Amino acid sequence: MSMENEEPPANRFVERFAAELTEAGMQRMASRVFAALLASESGALTSAELSERLRISPAAVSGAVRYLNQVGMVGREREPGSRRDRYVLHNELWYETFTRRDQVLSRWETVLRDGAETLGPDSAAGARVAETAEFFAFLQKEMHELLDRWREYRAANRRIG
Repeated sequence: MSMENEEPPANRFVERFAAELTEAGMQRMASRVFAALLASESGALTSAELSERLRISPAAVSGAVRYLNQVGMVGREREPGSRRDRYVLHNELWYETFTRRDQVLSRWETVLRDGAETLGPDSAAGARVAETAEFFAFLQKEMHELLDRWREYRAANRRIG
């Protein structure tokens, strides 16, 4: 039985994880590019490498990495001794992603608190908006504590790098 036509396990993982990210709301090509970077040994690939691995056009890679860069999930750096760019995962990818979410939650909380005041604390709408602001404040506090616990856990159980 020939193994030539079988898909490598990394490709199966990339497509499976990309499908989960897409289901959660991320753009499809961005999901595939992100999963490919995550599954690469170095955590960094050029546009040509991404295009070849995923069997997509350079334009599709460009759009996907633009999106991933805008949301802070990947960075771009110059390949040493070359004019080509490499797209890289941030070192503390998940931490950074959740930290950015925290900044968004903080802005939403501010707008919601202002909205609650504008709508009036005695109105049903004002109370609903105030409760939403409280939820975001609670979520931020818990997220900070959770990320601190993660750092402690990771330091105590360092397995990678």
